Amino acid sequence: MMALPGGCHLDSTPEQSQRLHLMQVDSVQRWMEDLKLMTECECMCVLQAKPISLEEDAQGDLILAGGPGSGDPLQLLLKRGWVISTELRRIGQKLTQERWARVHSMSVRLTCHARSMVSEYSTASRSASPEMGQVEKLLMAQCSELSAITERCLQVENEHVLKSMKACVSETLSTLGQHFGQLLELALTREVQALVKKIDASDSIYTMESTTGNLFSLTQEGAPLCRIIAKEGGVAALISVCRQDSFRCLYPQALRTLASICCVEEGLHQLEKVDGVLCLADILTDDSHSEATRAEAAAVVAQVTSPHLTFTQHLSSFLESMEEIVTALIKLCQEASSGEVFLLASAALANITFFDSVACEMLLQLNAVRVLLEACGDKQRVDTPYTRDQIVTILANMSVLEQCASDIIQENGVELIMGLLSEKPRSGTPAEVAACERVQQKAAVTLARLSRDPEVAREAVRLSCMSRLIELCRSPSERNSSDAVLVACLAALRRLAGVCPEGLQDSDLQQLIQPRLVDSFLLCSNMEESFV
Repeated sequence: MMALPGGCHLDSTPEQSQRLHLMQVDSVQRWMEDLKLMTECECMCVLQAKPISLEEDAQGDLILAGGPGSGDPLQLLLKRGWVISTELRRIGQKLTQERWARVHSMSVRLTCHARSMVSEYSTASRSASPEMGQVEKLLMAQCSELSAITERCLQVENEHVLKSMKACVSETLSTLGQHFGQLLELALTREVQALVKKIDASDSIYTMESTTGNLFSLTQEGAPLCRIIAKEGGVAALISVCRQDSFRCLYPQALRTLASICCVEEGLHQLEKVDGVLCLADILTDDSHSEATRAEAAAVVAQVTSPHLTFTQHLSSFLESMEEIVTALIKLCQEASSGEVFLLASAALANITFFDSVACEMLLQLNAVRVLLEACGDKQRVDTPYTRDQIVTILANMSVLEQCASDIIQENGVELIMGLLSEKPRSGTPAEVAACERVQQKAAVTLARLSRDPEVAREAVRLSCMSRLIELCRSPSERNSSDAVLVACLAALRRLAGVCPEGLQDSDLQQLIQPRLVDSFLLCSNMEESFV
């Protein structure tokens, strides 16, 4: 029955009902159903005969073909930037292989991606600086030049002509890459400026949380973006957040972002400029702050004092606050409720002992040896080789002081060091294996330094440390074939042998003690397992 206006009904035939039903079906759905009945045998045979991938980068082509779906200018830039950077790298690889068809097709695709980036960003941001507009024109001109010259290469068969054209393509590709880098940096700088301005102007916790979160995401894109953030006032803005009580709940996120920015020299200089170290010291020494906040502050300290960064030695303001910071970090180690908190605090202390030798004397006065050795017995705080690496680093650096030996003896520390010589990885991942090697090496270094004290040396011999050192020297698998561990163990063994030579067999004396260190090293590094 079909309803008509006014409530009247008209009886319909079965044929009319079916036709009406077909009209109401979605057209795309009908098309897909019809396709099942329209396959051509010849096409199917060809498809079945084709391999899934003719090129090793075919899958990447499919991935690159999809553009970003987000309307956020920052995300558009990052995604398109990644796509274009990948395309530039791949074109360079194909150019080296002289695969001209691929070079040309990828050049055309690169032009499309570049045009899309310019168009999408202009639409999303709604305005652009004159400088950006000029660079955009240069970029698109180089894209057109690249497409044109690679197309001409397809028509050339003379090898000498192709060789000269290859150099031209390479130069064009290099210039295109430079213009792309300039445009991306200008656009990202502009977006960072907007984020920093928003942090400086906002009083809303929700806006501040979102903005600092965006800033943190940018720091994870690498050092170049961290430099841009530092230059555009990101460090000053984050320190400002950490000085406002109304934003206390955002301190951990702001500090985490700050730690990432300080991996570059510009970030550290800005931290020094705005008295950021003093702010960190205030947070660490204020017990009213949450443990999470103080742990993130410790992470920033660990970053700015990293021995792997050559420019940290110029951080003069750190020395002024060092005693307060060291005291607070020891307290955080002692009170840590989790392994992560302890790891951050101990890592900061370990780096500080490299940063300035006075820190070791401070640690002795603060009974750091007792605190660290007690923590080793608490699996809630110390449960990974990464954490034990920080502890043994501190002990190794403190062991240069004579008073450290008596503290170690008093706290039964030699037994702990003996245990660290047997550190083994649980998972077998490269990072964990490397951490175990560092623990073994630093434990041997600590033992060698402490064994200047005869009492420590005798205790080490009593605990069979010499047997373990010999095993590490003679068995490559025990030290994961690490040369650094071998050298440290040979040095420690020779130090102990000077105090208690009777604990060695003749073969050990002849091979590990009496020869020059380099000769013993060569002997042990070439030793097969069957000799053990």
